[in-house]
Amino acid sequence: MNRNGMHPIHPGEILSEEFLRPLSVTTNALARSLNEPEAEVSDVVNQRSGVSVGLAQKLSIHLNTTPDFWLNLQSTYELRSAQIECG
Repeated sequence: MNRNGMHPIHPGEILSEEFLRPLSVTTNALARSLNEPEAEVSDVVNQRSGVSVGLAQKLSIHLNTTPDFWLNLQSTYELRSAQIECG
């Protein structure tokens, strides 16, 4: 958590809450449509790994966003997590 009491938001949380749930799409279905291993997509959704450049490109095409959207979410998450860790 940071000073305002909010935790950094992982891109997987955005992917899950803002895209997969409203569209009623499973992680497995998304992985198949992206032609990505289900484990890779699942790891992002479950916040065990970050969004790579390649995945950001595929998500942007499939979800009508931009690669920058996903990469900015990832870099902001990493920066805020590092700031919290450093105090």
